[in-house]
Amino acid sequence: MSGRMTLPWRDGAGLSLRARIAALGAAALVLASVAVVYTVRAADGRAEATTVSSAFGLRAKEPRLLFRSTRDGSGKGRVAWVPEGGGAPRTTGGPACDRFHAAAGTGLCVQRQPGLPLRSYAIVLDRKLKEKRRVPLDGIPNRARVSASGRMLSWTNFASGDSYNESSFSTRTGILDTRTGYLVKNIENIPLTVDGRRYHSPDVNFWGVTFAADDNRFYATVSTKGKTYLIEGDMKKWTARALRENAECPSLSPDGRHLAFKKKVSGGGSAPWRLHVLDLRTMRERPLAERRGVDDQALWLGKSEVAYALREGGGGSGRSDIWSVRADGTGEPRLRVRDGSSPALLR
Repeated sequence: MSGRMTLPWRDGAGLSLRARIAALGAAALVLASVAVVYTVRAADGRAEATTVSSAFGLRAKEPRLLFRSTRDGSGKGRVAWVPEGGGAPRTTGGPACDRFHAAAGTGLCVQRQPGLPLRSYAIVLDRKLKEKRRVPLDGIPNRARVSASGRMLSWTNFASGDSYNESSFSTRTGILDTRTGYLVKNIENIPLTVDGRRYHSPDVNFWGVTFAADDNRFYATVSTKGKTYLIEGDMKKWTARALRENAECPSLSPDGRHLAFKKKVSGGGSAPWRLHVLDLRTMRERPLAERRGVDDQALWLGKSEVAYALREGGGGSGRSDIWSVRADGTGEPRLRVRDGSSPALLR
């Protein structure tokens, strides 16, 4: 073999010059069309989180309950709001989010992008719910939280698996300081102490961060070797210590004295958890009146009540509604919003 390449139009057996030119032109047109479609879809994905109605914003003359609304059936989960006291229809037209939270003029929209591999974005929103910053993430959005001051943001994504009830799952939890711009995309390398000793294990997973008023101390859940722990973290020292077992998705009360959390009370079912409140001074817990399985990070509505999303049927598949219950363990659960999740209270 001489190694000389024989071009198809050199031996007279190929297409005519005119046919070849037409074929090349058609191929170029197809490639251009694909590029246009890809660009448009990418642009649409980016605009999804930033296009909002003029009725929206994080300033209000009266308290509002913001939430992710799924009533229109589109699956996009756009943010809507109702007056905190209820009695009025929802106002729609907010950004599309898979998880949402807001406080003190800062919003956090965690949005999954279509296709493989699993990708999503943590999108920081200003008072008008316009995009300020976008952080690319891996996996499926699961939790979102903004500190009371609006400074500290945190999110959790499932990198594998799609439930805390799975035997094998992996999470990625990030923290962003919006004042300094400091970003930790995965907090799993924070030095962790369990039972007074430095703890090391390759299966450590963190999720469900909640911040104290000083924007330095935080609480979260860590899972390792089949157990879950409530941990207390320190941003400045960059350390964390386990406080107790079996406490997931903590939510710190406005006065910083209590934590609402979900406690595993059974080994089976799709959501075997019950909401509890922990007194951080005495470390005593009390179950709340909601007896259905709640797989959510609760939201404090002042000092005496917590709100949460509850899937139809008590934790199974299907739509979710927002309920509330007293934080002292008395009373009965109260329906707040049909077809909603990710509640956030603006006062």
